[in-house]
Amino acid sequence: MSKITILTGAGISAESGLETFRAADGLWAQHRVEDVATPEGFERDPKLVVDFYNARRKQASEVSPNAAHKALARLQQMYAGQVVIVTQNVDDLHEQGGATGVIHMHGALKSALCAACGNRWAAPIVMAHGDACPVCTRPSARPDIVWFGEMPYQMDEIFDHLMETDIFAAIGTSGNVYPAAGFVAEARRSGAHTVELNLERTAAGNQFAEHRVGPASKEVPQWVDDLLASQK
Repeated sequence: MSKITILTGAGISAESGLETFRAADGLWAQHRVEDVATPEGFERDPKLVVDFYNARRKQASEVSPNAAHKALARLQQMYAGQVVIVTQNVDDLHEQGGATGVIHMHGALKSALCAACGNRWAAPIVMAHGDACPVCTRPSARPDIVWFGEMPYQMDEIFDHLMETDIFAAIGTSGNVYPAAGFVAEARRSGAHTVELNLERTAAGNQFAEHRVGPASKEVPQWVDDLLASQK
């Protein structure tokens, strides 16, 4: 049974109205990464960090999946083999679009994490610094987000998929942040066909065998149509 492993980044959700981090006017232009996306920033000013992710959570609750999210869900449903979606995004637009089993390697806005005991629970739209964990009751709730300097989630599982995959696709991701930036090389070592779908070729583009340049809402549905047609 053939396997497709897909990595998605901020570009796939941008057309739904979610701000990306690396655009010229994106979130990193408005906030220093050191202040809102590191353990040290959280220790220094936890209210700023919690408020930042409260705003992200509110924004994510107001948008809907676009044609690219829905196309990947359709691929999962109709492809004869296995389709694994790994996302760097912390929104749930893949799930809203119908995808299942999505691996959120950078965490999820809708989840809260206890820094003391590791318990996870559904985050309210507005978290507060000092919220208590419902299990250990300590006031140690934090956003369930992987910050810079922390290990992304489910890496062993992701690399297992990359070692077994027949096709690897990167959609709407800059290719600048490791370990995700190394996924294409891992897939190539396993003999996979590699394809990049993005608004423009990235710095890692020369590692991909195939390129599809344009908006995700256009390129992803066409790519999915081509894949489904090829198995008939």
